[in-house]
Amino acid sequence: MAESSISGRLNIAGRLHYWWSMFVAGALLVIIGIPVLLVSWLMGKPELVYPWALFGGRNWLRLSGMKVSVKGAEFLDPKQTYVFIANHRSYLDTATLFVYTGRRIGLLAKKELLKVPILGYGMGFVNIMAIDRSNRERALETTTAATERIRSGISFGVFAEGTRARPGQFLPFKKGAFYMAVQAGVPIVPVAIKNTDVLMGKGTGQSQPGTIEFVLLPPVATTGLSSDEDVQDLVKQIHTAIGLELGVADPG
Repeated sequence: MAESSISGRLNIAGRLHYWWSMFVAGALLVIIGIPVLLVSWLMGKPELVYPWALFGGRNWLRLSGMKVSVKGAEFLDPKQTYVFIANHRSYLDTATLFVYTGRRIGLLAKKELLKVPILGYGMGFVNIMAIDRSNRERALETTTAATERIRSGISFGVFAEGTRARPGQFLPFKKGAFYMAVQAGVPIVPVAIKNTDVLMGKGTGQSQPGTIEFVLLPPVATTGLSSDEDVQDLVKQIHTAIGLELGVADPG
């Protein structure tokens, strides 16, 4: 009975913390997002939005009780454009990837985010591109547009699983981001985001404060790759590297 009572209190605390985090996200969008988007639109300067988006993402994590430990930043060349490929188990991952690569990046995101008030409108101001994976033609158009931006020098972050995995899961990777990197001729940085499934796991409706481990692995070159077989081998290599860092028994 005592264990059941303690578990019940922990569940209540976890749900309250989750809704507090969602409230903070909404408040930041309203208090910061609306004025910044309005001013940037009136002035015709969309570049004004990016530093405020970083501020919002960083402070949402902080006010949600999350600390971020970054490892592997020394592997990156400050002058090099990259495609960052990461695992995805939590809402926390998006802000973490956006804020903590140490450089300006765009993101490929699910089209459902376009429906989120304020956020959906502001995504285009910070190179967050919505991809509709249910429509192959539209998905191809989006990845082609993202590839052109990568060629122009903008790094991109992609959750290659295509959706959030359940706590402890690691799903197969989709190939689109890998073709982007190969066609743009830029290296891929494998990224393991650890502990977010414990702190705010998919389907749990609960969260708790803690430390997110953001691990940047050594970049993998894509020069000289062209065939579908090359890309398939690249997908396996990156998936295995991230899986090993996550401690997945059989990441292949």
